[in-house]
Amino acid sequence: MTTMSDPTATVQPRQRLASLDFMRGFIMILLMLEGTALYEKLDAATTGSGLNAVVRQFFHHPWNGLRFWDLIQPGFMFIAGAAMSYSLHRQREQGVPWRQSFIKTLKRSALLLFWGIWTRIIKADGLNFELWNVLAQLAFTTLIAFLIFRWSIERQIIFSLFLLVLTEILYRFTNVSGFNQPFTDQHNFGNYIDLLLVHKISKGGWVTINFIPTACHTIWGMMAGSLLLSTKPAVIKLKRLLLAGIILLAAGYLEGATITPIIKRIATTSFVLVSGGWCLIALAFLYWWNDIKGHTKYAWLVTVVGMNSLFIYLFIETISGGINEYVNKIAAGFLTPAHLPVLLIGIIASSLTFLLEWYLCWYMFRKKVFIKI
Repeated sequence: MTTMSDPTATVQPRQRLASLDFMRGFIMILLMLEGTALYEKLDAATTGSGLNAVVRQFFHHPWNGLRFWDLIQPGFMFIAGAAMSYSLHRQREQGVPWRQSFIKTLKRSALLLFWGIWTRIIKADGLNFELWNVLAQLAFTTLIAFLIFRWSIERQIIFSLFLLVLTEILYRFTNVSGFNQPFTDQHNFGNYIDLLLVHKISKGGWVTINFIPTACHTIWGMMAGSLLLSTKPAVIKLKRLLLAGIILLAAGYLEGATITPIIKRIATTSFVLVSGGWCLIALAFLYWWNDIKGHTKYAWLVTVVGMNSLFIYLFIETISGGINEYVNKIAAGFLTPAHLPVLLIGIIASSLTFLLEWYLCWYMFRKKVFIKI
C-alpha cells in the first residue's frame, strides 16, 4: 500500500490537494496584512536600519527590478488558473456541454470585471474608472484560459508564448508619437491604450493591457492544475513543476539582463517569465511539503482563508479600511496611557485587525459558508 509520503505514489486525481489551498490562503493572508497597513507601519518603524531592506520587499518595485511583493498578483492569477482547471475537469466528468461551461465562465468573468471596477470606482475626488486592478485583469485572463482549456499541452504552451511575443511587438513596434518608448513610464504603448480606454494614465504606471502577457500566469496555473489532476506518479508531477519553473526563471532573468527589463507595472515579458517561474517553484515546494510529505497538521490556519479568497479580497478592498481605522482608535485609547510608541500601537492595531478578519474566515469555514462566483 502506498501513502502520500511515498513520492512514487499515484495521487487520486480528484483528491483535494493541500498545496493549492495553502498557496491560495498564503497569498490572501499577505493581502490581508497589506490591507491593515502593517507593511507601511513596519517600514516607518525600521527606517534607517538593516531590517528596512527586508520590509521593502513587501512593496512593489518602483520600476525596473523585482521584489517579493511583485509576485503576489501573478501568484493570485496562477492559483486562480489552477482552481479553474479543477472546476472545468469536474464539469467535463459530469458531461456539462462546452457551451454551458463557456456561458458560466463568461458570467464569472463579467462579475469579476464588475467587482474589479466597483471596488475602485469611488475616490475622494469623484468617480474613478480603471481596468488595471487584479480582479479586472483576472476577468480577461480567465476567459482567455478557458478558451484554450481543451487544447493539447503543446498548443497551450505555444499560445502562451505567442501572447509574450505579441506583447513585445505592441510595445516595440507600434511607434505612436509620444508613446514610443517601450519601457519608459508614462510614455509606452500601454499608457497610450489607457488614454484611449479610460482617458487617463495611471500615476503608478499600471496599464490595462497587462492582461495580455499575464494571461500566461492563468494559463500556466491551469496547466499545473491539470498536471496535478492527472494520474501520473507524484514524483513525475513534482519534477515537471520544478523543471518548468527553472526553465522560466532562467529564460526570464536572461531576457531581463539582455533584451527586455523586468518591469512588473507593465508586465514585460521578462517579468512574466520570472514571476511564472517562481509561481511554479512555489507550487512544487508546497506540493512536495503538503501533499507528498503530508505536513498538513497546521495548514488549516492558512487554508481557511483561501477557501473564501474572493470574499476576503472584496472585504479588504471595501470594508477592511474602516475596521482598521476603528481598531486603531480603540488601540490608541487603551495603549497611549501606557506610553507605548505610536508606531508600536499602530502595529498592534494592524495585528488585531488581521486577527478579526482571520476569525471571520474561520467562522465562515466552520459554518460551511463559501462565497464563490
